[in-house]
Amino acid sequence: MDWAGAIDKHQAALKRLLALLVAMAGMTVAAGESQRTAGTDVGQNTLPRHLHRAILRLLRPAEAAARRLIVLAARGMIVPHQHSPVRASQQHSAFLRAPGGTGIVMPKGAMPPRPAPQSMALPLLDPLRLPRHKPSRPAIVPRIRGFGLDTPSLVPARPTPEPDDPLDADRLRLRLAALGRALDDLPRQARRFVRWRQRRRRGAFHRLSPLRGGPPPGARAPGSRHAREVDRTLDDVHGLALWTLEHPDSS
Repeated sequence: MDWAGAIDKHQAALKRLLALLVAMAGMTVAAGESQRTAGTDVGQNTLPRHLHRAILRLLRPAEAAARRLIVLAARGMIVPHQHSPVRASQQHSAFLRAPGGTGIVMPKGAMPPRPAPQSMALPLLDPLRLPRHKPSRPAIVPRIRGFGLDTPSLVPARPTPEPDDPLDADRLRLRLAALGRALDDLPRQARRFVRWRQRRRRGAFHRLSPLRGGPPPGARAPGSRHAREVDRTLDDVHGLALWTLEHPDSS
């Protein structure tokens, strides 16, 4: 099988989709980096709810397909093991209880908030399915009374989500930029995957596979009426990635 041709074909398809998503989000991606629109700062980038959701519906399967392309690109790759030094962010804090902490508990709000991340890397592992419990909304709003109060205090009703509600888009744009960097340099991402697999073999991780069971994240059946081009791409690379993980040493 022409593995290089298959990778190039699906990589080009994902790049075309990324260009569409970048245009929808109102940003530019050049040389793998994100550049926000002029006049906007971190924390002030918003998108209408309907546009934010539309981008996410395409971004999730695109990220899943890129992860599977990384698995294909790492096929047969050997990376020498390197001992990386412990970074400052990985050292134990003096305020942690254990391990290595002093037991000092800081009051809530005493520590300064962490700065917003300026960049992120494409996750190599599929997010696992977690059980979701939909909270029940009471049909009757409680009317609270107190001593000395004749009129009950009113509880404000929860606002109904509207399609044009502004949603924060900082993390969305970081994910788009991370996807662009991954597609621009698949060999580097493949080396990341090989190093993760080496750490897993040494017992550093509990995940047996980077891909979760069942259908990939955000996937739709390729033969359904609502199938998209990204669904066909994801279906193809998903099958190839599963075969690669089952036969890692075959040629």
